[in-house]
Amino acid sequence: MMLNEAETRAKSTDPGIHGHCHGIRIAVAAVMGLWAAALTPACGSEAAAASTMTMTCRTVPAAGLGPEEGVMRRDPSDVIKADGLYYVWYTKGKVAHGYDATVWYATSPDGLTWTEKGEALARGPQGGWDERSVFTPNILVARGKYWLFFSGVSARYVQGSPDTAIGIAASDSPDGPWRKLPGGPVLKATGDPKDFDSMLVDDACLIVRGGRYWLYFKGRQLGNTPANTKLGVAIADKPEGPYVRHPGNPVVEGGHEVLVWPYGKGVAAMINIGPPEIRSTLQYAEDGLHFSKLADVVRTPAAPGAFRPEAFTDSGKGAMIQWGIQIGGKKGSLPFLERFECETGSPPDATPRRR
Repeated sequence: MMLNEAETRAKSTDPGIHGHCHGIRIAVAAVMGLWAAALTPACGSEAAAASTMTMTCRTVPAAGLGPEEGVMRRDPSDVIKADGLYYVWYTKGKVAHGYDATVWYATSPDGLTWTEKGEALARGPQGGWDERSVFTPNILVARGKYWLFFSGVSARYVQGSPDTAIGIAASDSPDGPWRKLPGGPVLKATGDPKDFDSMLVDDACLIVRGGRYWLYFKGRQLGNTPANTKLGVAIADKPEGPYVRHPGNPVVEGGHEVLVWPYGKGVAAMINIGPPEIRSTLQYAEDGLHFSKLADVVRTPAAPGAFRPEAFTDSGKGAMIQWGIQIGGKKGSLPFLERFECETGSPPDATPRRR
């Protein structure tokens, strides 16, 4: 989950969105009517009207990943559980942004106290597409393997250039070793000024739907600003790809740090930046493509990665996220990681609508 320096500045100009540089403790009161979406094919204004639940989030320390002098940790992956331990991957370096960094990981028995295990992915070779930096990791568990998605830039990268791309590394164990797949990135910025993702693709977030692999990502157009980042999706029949962009992209006309998860038979997406009507909202699409507003979100978590138990099961029984890891910040400190926790209250009348 990615948030760079320029993008942090863009967020800080919006009084309703608080980035990690402000070190603001997050308390989210989000009106979420997901019970209706999970039980019925409600959409559009009907789904929005059914929004009656409230999600309230708070932050607590992620011991072992907190502030550390001279160390930056940011952009956490979603969290998985394997062999009794929780795993998270993240960007680590010595500067605030992610464009001079590598991918590290940590484990925890309880999601509260973490042990940093070491570097998972190094920079690519000289002349490679990921020579300068690897960052913004995320994880897919499928077909008996672990697939680590990551963003990379080459030595040619300058801010605003169409150089960012998404690659994959694979392993038989969440502890590695990781082998970057040959053939280079699986998704690149198009370079075509007409496309919403002509300048940047980043921040992969994976789910399994209908036996296929859905890679949601953020894209930005050449010459556009972080505030105009949008959400796209590419779909593959195999974990390693090829991933084909959906012709209906962008699927949401906003979105920055990508967080999606299965909810019931559909897909929920937390959107932080975009046009006023979707900014700081929860969106829902029963088909994973045609999203509509379900709820307003107050003070969305900063670049969050969530524990999503049903992300790869294709069960049609996805539940609300309850906790995860996000970027934290405080004055005088490089970005660090902390935990967010969410509680959902019952609506006053939980009788779902049926059609």
